[in-house]
Order: sequence, then structure tokens, then C-alpha cells
Amino acid sequence: MIISSKYRYLFIELPLTASTAIAKELTENYAGQTRHYKHATYRTFLKSATDEEKSYFTFIGIRNPLDQAVSHYYKYLNDHKGKYSNPQPRRSGRVKYWLNERGHQKRYRFIHEQKADFAQFFLKFYTRPYLDWSLMDQERMDSVIRFEHIQEDFQATLEAIGIEAVRPLPIVNQTRSKEKTFWEYYDSLELRVRAARVFGPYLEQWDYALPAEWDVQPEVKAWESRFQRDLKLKKMYWSILT
Repeated sequence: MIISSKYRYLFIELPLTASTAIAKELTENYAGQTRHYKHATYRTFLKSATDEEKSYFTFIGIRNPLDQAVSHYYKYLNDHKGKYSNPQPRRSGRVKYWLNERGHQKRYRFIHEQKADFAQFFLKFYTRPYLDWSLMDQERMDSVIRFEHIQEDFQATLEAIGIEAVRPLPIVNQTRSKEKTFWEYYDSLELRVRAARVFGPYLEQWDYALPAEWDVQPEVKAWESRFQRDLKLKKMYWSILT
């Protein structure tokens, strides 16, 4: 995470939301400093924050999870920065990292051993309502930078803080090329129904929507009760690990 005492802001770095680019820009041009570790949660911040720091303007990056799933697939397929063939242990957040790494390795091996395409990968591993720790303290965020219109949201966030932008946000750490737009990967009714069930409740939490032409809106609520149950359990899990 990135914090600035000069401008009184806190940036929460959620994975796969261009957080690397935003963090780099904040530290280079807007008096940002690293606090804890890259993907530390807001709960981790609260444990050591002063009362003044707890009042800072807080923002997070968010990305449509359907896009994120495609990005995950290509990161595993291309062994992004060698992190799956040669994983490096972290000094901080090690228990959480180890638990996550087991899942990464399972997915990486499946794609390469089975020569799996995106559809096979998605149907194999996306079998429960989608959750991430952005939901743990969603109501505490003062601003959201959506990956889909990152430049506009980054500019608006700076303005809300009271900072004049020095330049457009440079994009770094991109996943190697996808072959088409992320919507096009969900090219069968089976994939679309699964996506609606897995992602539907999360999409509603962050005001996203599925394409109307998919005609799967009833499926969005199909796993709502499972989502709420899993979210309660996950919040307990995240709280313990942070």
C-alpha cells in the first residue's frame, strides 16, 4: 500500500487492477511512500495507523472480475515474470502468500500440463461465488479507480484529494497480449451462465453489469445466498490473516 502524509491519502493495492502503475506514479510524483507490503489490506493498515492516518483519504483500484479471470489465465499461460515456475517467498504476509501460492501452482500446472484453453481453465477453477478482500472494507473507500477507465478515475481521485496531476498515468506491468476483448472469451452459454453465477453478486457490489445480450440476468441471483455465506467466512479468514 502507498501512503502520503503530505497529501493525506492511502492507496490500497488490489492485485490485477493496475496497482503497480498507480503505486509507482504516486511514489514518484505525489509524495507517496510504501507502507507494509504491496497487497496489504486496509485491516493491516489499521493495526499500526495513527488516529490522524486513519482519517486520510482512502482509495482502491477495482477491475471487472470477468476481465481479471482472463488476465489470470494469461499470466499463468505466459508464466508472468517467472513467478509461477520460480516463486519467491515474501518477507511479509507469508502465511497468506503461501496459501495463495498453492492455488497459483495448481492453476499454472493445469494449464501447462493439460494445454488448457481459457474455457477449460474457467470451468475447472471458477466453481464458487467470486470474492476478494476489496469487499472487507468497501464502505471505507472514499474513491474507486476502475481499471476500465483508469485515466479518468485516477485524475478524478487526485482532484478529490486536492492534487493537480502532473501527467497522464503511465501503464506498467501489463499482462502479455490477449487475443481479443475479455467479453469474447465467454463465447458459449455454459461459460456465460457460469460467469453470471460466479461473478453476479460481486458485480452488483461494485456496480458492474453483464452484457444485456447474454440474456443470463436470472442467473446473477442464483448463487446470492452462497455468496453471502462465503463472504462471512472469508471476512473471518481475511481478518485472521491480517
